[in-house]
Amino acid sequence: MDFELPESHRALRASLKDFCERRVKPYAREWDQNETFPMEVVRELGQLGVMGMLVSEEYGGAAMDSLAVAVAVEEIARYDGSLALTVASHNGLGTSHIRVFGNEAQKRKYLPKLATGEWLGAWGLTEPGSGSDASGLRATAVRQGDAWVLNGAKMFITQGTVGDAFVVLALTSPEKRQKGITAFILEKGMKGFSQRPIHGKLGMRSSDTAELILENVEVPDSQRLGEVDRGFIDTLKILDKGRITIGALAVGLGRGALEESVRYARERSAFGQPIAEFQGLRWMFADMKTELDAARLLVHRAASMADQNQPYTQAASMAKLFASEAATRACNKAVQIHGGYGYTREFPVERYLRDAKLCEIGEGTSEVQRTVIAREIFKG
Repeated sequence: MDFELPESHRALRASLKDFCERRVKPYAREWDQNETFPMEVVRELGQLGVMGMLVSEEYGGAAMDSLAVAVAVEEIARYDGSLALTVASHNGLGTSHIRVFGNEAQKRKYLPKLATGEWLGAWGLTEPGSGSDASGLRATAVRQGDAWVLNGAKMFITQGTVGDAFVVLALTSPEKRQKGITAFILEKGMKGFSQRPIHGKLGMRSSDTAELILENVEVPDSQRLGEVDRGFIDTLKILDKGRITIGALAVGLGRGALEESVRYARERSAFGQPIAEFQGLRWMFADMKTELDAARLLVHRAASMADQNQPYTQAASMAKLFASEAATRACNKAVQIHGGYGYTREFPVERYLRDAKLCEIGEGTSEVQRTVIAREIFKG
């Protein structure tokens, strides 16, 4: 078993560290405070190949693997969770659904633009009345000749207002519930398709979030993604891999909180010595480091299993569950270490804490992850 990253992945990590030090770290607090989506920086990441990591070279992508995505998302999250969420969701949700389940015409139409970041992808599953119970969605798609008419709403959709291509799930056979869901590709500007931005979030404030509104949106059958009534089955496969990237995002946030706290503890003095010398704080650092390293190993294991085409549903849920909760604990300790300053925007640890909480909710709550893990334990 090799615990060292391949050279290509180490090079990716180093290049993103340099990029984030220059283009992200100086601006992340301002983006967060003003809820500004950093479109220019996202486009630059596209030029670096980061927005099409899993897309094959045939369609303009970088042809990397799941482990590379985990490495990239962690590195970006160390500086800005919102930007990391943009990269994670773009690569892992909308783009991947088209990449994995799209036909050749759909791949050639959308993947080149998505892989370069020219277009941003979004994925519409969650609704105002269905979150953890994703199979309880109410959006419908009714067939009319060679087209489908979609009605309904989607909630908390990442890239909801800045996205260009949207994968939307809708009921095509309502009586079948989750076995009657189909995916469709929508484009911004379609008649009857509108987006309402959501502001005032606790964290991930510079990640674009919106409600999607579908009012008699007519979609040709050529925009149907995958087989009729198999959308939810395909969705579960997309969610498994997405949980790996959210785990990586959590590790990055926790790591950022740890590194910022180490710097602060060395510079801040109390009772005549740096606070880094106090045993109580040192034990906090020991716990943070141990849990975050363990979380990274779980994330990398799940990613490697996915890359080797091994069953990884349980591993992905374990990685996301542990990493998200470990990150929240680490960020909470970081605020405590910073004392009163940690409760202000002067230091980034309060932002890391706010951002980390989403990792326990998005892509399946911690409670859902425990349910999945237990189900896999008792399967068969």
